Amino acid sequence: MASDTAAPTDTAPTAAVDTANPPEVDVPALTRLLDGAYADVRDLVRDNLATYASVLEEADELGIDDFRDRVREVVLELAATGQTALGLPEEYGGGGDLGASVAAFETLAFGDLSVLVKVGVQFGLFGGAILQLGTERHHEAYLRDIASGRLMGCFAMTETGHGSNVQALGTVATYDADAREFVITTGGDQARKDYIGNAARHGELAVVFAQLEVGGRREGVHAFVVPIRVGGEVAPGVRIEDDGRKMGLNGVDNGRIWFDDVRVPREALLNRFADVTPDGAYESPIENPDRRFFTMLGTLVQGRVSVGGAGINAAKVALAIAVRYAVRRRQFEATPGAEEQLLLDYGLHQRRLLPLVARTYALHFAQDVVRTQLHEVFSAAPEAGSGEAARRELEARAAGTKAIGTWHTTRTIQECREACGGAGYLAVNRFAALKADTDVFTTFEGDNHVLLQLVAKGLLTDYASEFEDLDQLGMVRFVAGLAVETVIEKTSVHKLLERVRDLLPGGDEWDQEAGLLDSEYQLAMLRFREEHMLAGVARRLKRGVDQGLDPGAVFSEAQDHVVGAARAHVERLVLEAFVDRMRALPDDTPEGNRVALGLLCDLFALSTIEADRAWFMEHGRLSVQRSKAITREVNRHCRLLRPVAVDLVDAWGIPAQMLRAPDLI
Repeated sequence: MASDTAAPTDTAPTAAVDTANPPEVDVPALTRLLDGAYADVRDLVRDNLATYASVLEEADELGIDDFRDRVREVVLELAATGQTALGLPEEYGGGGDLGASVAAFETLAFGDLSVLVKVGVQFGLFGGAILQLGTERHHEAYLRDIASGRLMGCFAMTETGHGSNVQALGTVATYDADAREFVITTGGDQARKDYIGNAARHGELAVVFAQLEVGGRREGVHAFVVPIRVGGEVAPGVRIEDDGRKMGLNGVDNGRIWFDDVRVPREALLNRFADVTPDGAYESPIENPDRRFFTMLGTLVQGRVSVGGAGINAAKVALAIAVRYAVRRRQFEATPGAEEQLLLDYGLHQRRLLPLVARTYALHFAQDVVRTQLHEVFSAAPEAGSGEAARRELEARAAGTKAIGTWHTTRTIQECREACGGAGYLAVNRFAALKADTDVFTTFEGDNHVLLQLVAKGLLTDYASEFEDLDQLGMVRFVAGLAVETVIEKTSVHKLLERVRDLLPGGDEWDQEAGLLDSEYQLAMLRFREEHMLAGVARRLKRGVDQGLDPGAVFSEAQDHVVGAARAHVERLVLEAFVDRMRALPDDTPEGNRVALGLLCDLFALSTIEADRAWFMEHGRLSVQRSKAITREVNRHCRLLRPVAVDLVDAWGIPAQMLRAPDLI
């Protein structure tokens, strides 16, 4: 058990900083650091956001159909600048740079989010599916028109009765060998395609995910290119219904689609991973149907990476407004006869906003890592069956970062709205749209709780199987075997102590001897939590199975533990990304920026430990006195960052026109 001895201080840069001598932040230099390799792309998007800033007002002023048409108009004009198709190949009018495409999408989240989502549907989901799942014949037929916006399309995967469980989709594509056509059929209302962007008004073509049936045999879910409108009219055999008004994103025309024996040619199958010969023979280079399915879905991971990054940037907008308001708005006199005090001078207000600023910086750097991984994995252009380990690791990291990032978005926007009082409730000040438009981020491109279960599956299996390829029953059976002992051994406490003993003072007492501002201590605390929780999940699952309990029930009862372990893993990755970025700062980084980033990194780490201090105390890694010392450090770091708070949010480079808050800033 950790002792109650007060934690010693250390000589980290933050120890020498005080509120009388705050760090001098070079805002343009910090913006360049944050923009990284894609500074030019981000600046192009910022310029476009400023040009089309009026769409923010039009969202409130126009009727739903007119606003949808206005959003489409803006998307097409953005496409003409080259901003939207950066991820598509150059030979088809794109930019040939997947990392740049994600960076552009993230930056677009500073503006109207209906425009953002329509861009994502058209160029990311629809265009990306044809690029990643199709072959040259599909690329030649469609990509140029997709890149220019001349051909608007849909990504028709989700069904009313099946969201996350894509393998169980009810739409069926039956091959008719005599006609050499596929017949697409909706098997009842639960199998209708639902919530499909671009479907209700603008889409002409859809990538439809359906169960492929050849010669009476089901071959699993495959994707097909299916016309849904011809000459502006709904195609024969297709029925489309508008989903109507939503909580937000009402500039996106989401709709439901039914298919009544719609016939498409054999070539409509997106056949990168499987094909059907003219006479009806099914062929695939990947024999295992589960592996084939998850290889196909793995190519679409860009959506999760993009949504996570967009959510983080939407949180930046809320924080920029709230921080700027807090240095303008005064409330109550601190002493008799004195001027009323600025909101951000109150310790509680600092506590409300500045840890969120620190977490946003941490998530920004974590997003940099996953975006880079995405670019590297797909730039390598691996064929089916190669580069599997890197892809699985990417898929897990993308799922976890998206979940943690979008939950942060929802929490941050709400806290910022409250921090702006009644003024924050007025629609003109952007919080209404930010709250409404980002709320769905926690459930599209994967429900966050499901995504964290997938992260945990990868950890438990050490990525030894296809990501997502174990259902609940299969996973429990798997961990009931030797893998459980492997997980427990790898995550044992003595193994962790061996790893940290050379990095921290105190040997087995590292958790009470190391300085609170030592990044190795902070990382060791998050690693301990992660590995202890993971080993506990493995033991819990195995114990239930060994007792003869129903495996499905065992997993269901342990789901909270499973999600907790995954969340702990992702938070450790986020801190690791921040620490790595600090260690890799260029030599010419202004000292004030270096100090400010160090303060933010410490604040993120310590506030994360503080938020879960009950767990650390329960498991003997945090004494009462040390817990109190962490709280004091969190408060101190908030005070140290208060003088540069505006500089830190300005460094995100949000165009002034996007901070549409005349009553606040």
